[in-house]
Amino acid sequence: MERINTKEFTKNELLDMIQAKAEEKFRNGTFFCSESVVSVLNQFMDYPYSEEVVRLASSFPIGMGKAQCLCGAVSGGQMVLGMAYGRLEGEGMDPKMFPVAKGLHDYTVKEYGATCCRVITRQWNGDNFASPERKQHCIHITGDVARWVAERLIEDGKIEVKDVAAKPVESEQIPQWIVS
Repeated sequence: MERINTKEFTKNELLDMIQAKAEEKFRNGTFFCSESVVSVLNQFMDYPYSEEVVRLASSFPIGMGKAQCLCGAVSGGQMVLGMAYGRLEGEGMDPKMFPVAKGLHDYTVKEYGATCCRVITRQWNGDNFASPERKQHCIHITGDVARWVAERLIEDGKIEVKDVAAKPVESEQIPQWIVS
């Protein structure tokens, strides 16, 4: 388990490292999309969960077990947001949880036109995820999602860097029935 002192790096240096590591884990076959995002960000958050947490992400690649539904990288990103902002039984909902989760959804739709794996990869329809071009496209999305999530975590002080003081992530008014 390699620990990284994130305070030794600037925000941009760390974001570049996170993106590159997530892409490399997918590219070299260590993990698929969702697993890469969870593994890398768990490491850069200094392992709030054991390395085995990546097992939770193993059913999500290629749009949930090759169903081509929700993009695996987005699924992994949402899991990491839950790791950072989630709750346990008896706890209230963190008011940042829903806005940051929606933010990842909205970012993905803006950048890629959808959150659905089938839509994001439609130009390679029928290749059974075998073409190098499709794999490179998915590798890029994996790194991009890891970077987007990491940037939010840095801004909120969940990952510390040497050049950024934490500023709270925007939260919205959550109805009481959700928080309780």
